[in-house]
Amino acid sequence: MNPIFRRSMLSVAGLVMSGSVVAGPAVAAHAAPAERGPVEGKPVSSTTKGNGKSDKGERRTGYRYEAQPNFFYCGPASARIALSAEGRTVSQDELARKLGTTENGTDSAIDITRVLNEYTGGKYRTTEIRDDVATREQVERLRVDIRAAVDDGRPVVANILGGAVDVDGVEHSYPGHYLTVVEYKDDGNTVLIADPASPGEPEYWMDVTELANWIAGRGYSS
Repeated sequence: MNPIFRRSMLSVAGLVMSGSVVAGPAVAAHAAPAERGPVEGKPVSSTTKGNGKSDKGERRTGYRYEAQPNFFYCGPASARIALSAEGRTVSQDELARKLGTTENGTDSAIDITRVLNEYTGGKYRTTEIRDDVATREQVERLRVDIRAAVDDGRPVVANILGGAVDVDGVEHSYPGHYLTVVEYKDDGNTVLIADPASPGEPEYWMDVTELANWIAGRGYSS
């Protein structure tokens, strides 16, 4: 079976079985949408999409953050964040219909790519990380793909599973989830994640190897 389809994401059963490990994110996922504007979050105007790379190897997309309104809308919410960098305002409900999202979540990164391409004219492609632990080559592929996408003003949507630790030592754990990569620094070795299930901490930095292992067994749209 295609590993992208192998595990359903953020299902009700997953939330029950995961117990306290996912209690925080599960509660956050039920929070009302929380938009962050140009001042608090990252710029959303088209003038920021192509801003030059700094001498620190940094690049960001212009985007608008919005939290998911329930526990199963992480796919639509992440896609919406990505599309906002294109200057498009698409409701999560509309994206959920196109993605086929149910209370069992959104099936795969393939669906995310398909719907993003409806709005972007085919800019996205799906990449799988087939192994349970990302290989060095897969980590490098992810780093290169994030750099290319973000340089083009195009956030990356990742389908993740389990737990990962950000650069501040904070663990983020989900039985299945989608999130959006919106910025990089250190030439792509460190990436900024916009997490729709965490309006209290909507952004956090993560090492790209850690992110690759978080995606392992699933895929991403870039």
